[in-house]
Amino acid sequence: MTSDDTPDQTSDQTPDEAPEHQPDGLDLARAAAKAAAVSPGARPRKKTGPSRRRTFTTSSGARADDRDPQLLDDAMGRLIAHHGWEVDLKVQGVFGRWAELVGQEVADHCTPEAFEDGRLVVRTDSTAWATQLKLLAPSVVRRLNEDLGHGTVTVIEVLGPHLPTWKKGRLSSRDGRGPRDTYG
Repeated sequence: MTSDDTPDQTSDQTPDEAPEHQPDGLDLARAAAKAAAVSPGARPRKKTGPSRRRTFTTSSGARADDRDPQLLDDAMGRLIAHHGWEVDLKVQGVFGRWAELVGQEVADHCTPEAFEDGRLVVRTDSTAWATQLKLLAPSVVRRLNEDLGHGTVTVIEVLGPHLPTWKKGRLSSRDGRGPRDTYG
């Protein structure tokens, strides 16, 4: 049968008959588009200017972009860099690895408390260890700056142990010098 012998389907069809289903699915898409265009609640879209026009796509295409799944490590790295948290996270890492950085014996008696503007505050459990840490401070600063980056830690402020207060009580004296003991 040649193309001249095939009957024209549209000319033989009455308006009440439905066209024959085509296997490629285009007939369904056309029918859905026509139904949406003539539905009673349909309104024509307003045209928007170039500044208001948005394009939404469901796939990212052949090249990688922000919509593709990202590795958690890369996403966290961008988040940290965006907020400027690099130094804070490094310092908290130092607090967590304090024993590794200064040695177990020093870490047993000294704990870091705060870091701000290059000043690391370290609390000791006795005045003897406070003196010892003051002598070790230059080497500890050097070791910390190797790990954190040059100039991150400039000063180590060494604090002694928390002592009891002698300012209250029946036997306290005003302007007194305290018990004069080092507690350690």
